[in-house]
Order: sequence, then structure tokens, then C-alpha cells
Amino acid sequence: MKVKAIISEEKVTLPQVREVLLGVESQRIAAEKEMAYEFRRSIEHANQLAKTPPEKSQALVVELQKLEKMKPEIAYRITNIMPRTRDELRAIYAKERFTLSPEELDSILEIVTSHF
Repeated sequence: MKVKAIISEEKVTLPQVREVLLGVESQRIAAEKEMAYEFRRSIEHANQLAKTPPEKSQALVVELQKLEKMKPEIAYRITNIMPRTRDELRAIYAKERFTLSPEELDSILEIVTSHF
């Protein structure tokens, strides 16, 4: 029986995940190993949803975290989803105990659109 444990944990954006998955894929292709269905689907998912390069996505997270009322989890969620409307942004903040003013929503959307 194999015992698996978490060695380390860190938050990453979807474009960073895509980069890591593509690196693993190239290693498996070079070693002529078969890729599992789940692995192929993960790569497919990351390719479809990653909208920016990893460097830009990380810069967006850093810039979003400078804002007031911005938690790291929300900054990563915004970076992964890249909302374009106030309604999409409100859906991200739906579980929070506070609401954002239209001006705050617009400032977040301006930051997001500047990183497309």
C-alpha cells in the first residue's frame, strides 16, 4: 500500500498550473510513458481556461493584493476566472461578509482588463 502525504502547499494560478502540467507532459512523452485519462483532461482544462501567461497572472495577483478588502484566496480566484463584468465579480465575492461599492468593482475590473 502506498502512503501519500502533502510535502508542501502553495497557491498558484491556473496559467502556472498549465506550465507545470506541460512540463510533466513533455517529460512523459520523452520517457515514452502513457498518460492517464485524468492527466490528459487536466491539461485540456488548463489549456482552455488559462487566459494569460504565468508571469502576467502572478503580477495580477500581486497587484490585486494591494487593494483593500482583498484576501489572497480572492485574488487567486479573480486571476483564474478573469471576470469581465460586475456580476461575475460579485459572484466571486458572494460568500464574503461585505459587499463592494460600484467604484471598487470598477477598479478591480480595470486592473483585470489591464492584464489581459
